[in-house]
Amino acid sequence: MVNNGLPLSSIRSNQVKIDGGYWGERQATVRTSTIPAIHHQLEITHRTDAWHLHGGENDPRFDGHIVHKFWDSDLAKWIEAVGYSLDSYPDPDLEQLADKVIQAIKEGQLEDGYLNSFFTVIEPQNKWRNLRDWHELYDAGHLMEGAAAYYQGTGKRVLLDTLARYADHIDARFGPGEQQVHGYCGHPEVELGLVKLYRATGEKRYLNLAKYFVDERGQEPNFFDIEAAARGDDPTKFWAKTYHYCQAHKPLREQNVATGHSVRAAYLYAGAADISAETGDSTLLDACRVIWEDLTSKQMYITGGLGPAHANEGFTFGYDLPNESAYAETCASIALVFWAKSMFDIDPDSRYTDVMERALYNGIMSGVSWEGNQFFYANPLASYPYVNPHEHFSGINTPKHYRRQDWFVCPCCPPNLARVVANLGHYFSSHSADTIYLHLYNHSHMRVSLPAGSVQIDQETNYPWNGDVSLTIGVAQATPFKLALRIPNWASNFTLRVNGVTVSANVQRGYAFIDRTWNNGDTIELALPMSVERIVSHPNVRHNAGTVALQRGPVVYCLEEADNGPNLANLVIPRTAKLVGNVDSSLFSGVGVITGEAVRTEPAVWAGGLYQPQSALQYSYDAVPFKAIPYSLWANREPGEMRVWVREQ
Repeated sequence: MVNNGLPLSSIRSNQVKIDGGYWGERQATVRTSTIPAIHHQLEITHRTDAWHLHGGENDPRFDGHIVHKFWDSDLAKWIEAVGYSLDSYPDPDLEQLADKVIQAIKEGQLEDGYLNSFFTVIEPQNKWRNLRDWHELYDAGHLMEGAAAYYQGTGKRVLLDTLARYADHIDARFGPGEQQVHGYCGHPEVELGLVKLYRATGEKRYLNLAKYFVDERGQEPNFFDIEAAARGDDPTKFWAKTYHYCQAHKPLREQNVATGHSVRAAYLYAGAADISAETGDSTLLDACRVIWEDLTSKQMYITGGLGPAHANEGFTFGYDLPNESAYAETCASIALVFWAKSMFDIDPDSRYTDVMERALYNGIMSGVSWEGNQFFYANPLASYPYVNPHEHFSGINTPKHYRRQDWFVCPCCPPNLARVVANLGHYFSSHSADTIYLHLYNHSHMRVSLPAGSVQIDQETNYPWNGDVSLTIGVAQATPFKLALRIPNWASNFTLRVNGVTVSANVQRGYAFIDRTWNNGDTIELALPMSVERIVSHPNVRHNAGTVALQRGPVVYCLEEADNGPNLANLVIPRTAKLVGNVDSSLFSGVGVITGEAVRTEPAVWAGGLYQPQSALQYSYDAVPFKAIPYSLWANREPGEMRVWVREQ
């Protein structure tokens, strides 16, 4: 713990004006393209008017064999994205659009405070009957997060008060009392929502309820067994086979590995970290540290992706990281960012913010197209012509390239991504009473209030394509404080100048501390050399044996057929090949690329058949130029192959 046992404070999105550079461009795209595109899909799928639907056989929630029980979460995340966007960029038309939806939500609330568009109308007899599978508390959590963000961005309390009434209803129903239900949700998320609702309202019952849900999870006898028996189901016939799937196989404090559905897991861990920060519960923090170490040392993709398996949308076992079949759901990387930021604010160490940065640039931004209106659900690290597993199809042998889509049957990822990027300023910095930590580098203007006075920090940089960062301090009078700059784990060395004079920084836990009395106009220059790095996997990652991945700065790169032709598996990068990183001004709006010379190893002639004796073949070893682009930008041009891990000679 730091700051005399208190967690660090975070800044809100409107304290950072991101008006240029990579994130400025991406935020603008989310604001002008992604948020409207999601709203269009919410409209045509009737999610925006779900609160006024009245059931019946024509109700759009019945989509063939699919019954949409958790529509509310999709709408809630869109509202959250709108709230954060309005906090930094007021837009009366967008605000009016959201107000209309919020009024419908308010009108859909029952007298006792219950709020769920499906169970209010379609199956009122099944309210709170299956917490394991039906996502009622999950929906509630997202609505709470949306309410808190919209209140922050607009000052309007309609949704906040509506969700406070719902939280009161939930608090009365669930808890340790004899007349209460001793349960919790199969999909963790309400814990995050309750903490945000507590922070927005100051009502401590909401924080206590969040802690109860975490503490009760996995206790024996297992609530999900009791609940299943009560509704007449056989607990041993749980469709997921094991409560590892929903992290309820034992209490969280007894868990030591990341397990089960990756989004559920990371939401739970992030919620536990938030609760630890608010309550000072060191045992929760200890559990989070142990699981963090397991996840980041054995179960995380180089992109910050989580979860290799489609079967459980999640984790399998240590070092099992297949590439072409990777699930790596966009939502999982988003939840990882939540968790990383919360962990840092309790335990300031760059091991959390390095992972946060990795996931932001790679695992998350892969989930949206450059234009901002199409999305990935899963984010594989290699792609060859095959059928998209998220589509229904009749011919399983039909070759098809993996492409982003406008929407999904379960569209959790698009609005999730929008809310993170809209709120990106929140992840730029943390501070204590006397120290400002700077986590992310991008052209921006940040304001932080310290007891010693208000501080403005202006950044100028072309990060992540260049590692030179220039900071200018703005203060009304001479102000003493410490400035802690993150030195990324990929930076083998760095130089630091204050007012043009080179200084030796005090580096602690990955941050370079500068402790001085600052004057208005003081400048800091941080130079982070960005060499092209060949990254190798742990020897136990069998899928990557004999291969390297290319990384420059925080960005992971990939090879695409559009630049390098087909059969990318036959490309080999010699260990002696010179690799050059530069900016290609003709690609998108100008992005970093890596170029070099590879060798294409293929038989000069293939006589036919599936297999041939090697002795009968003559191989050609042709030197060819190659280009690697940021992994997050793949599948934005003509369809084709892609791979992150490339054979090395």
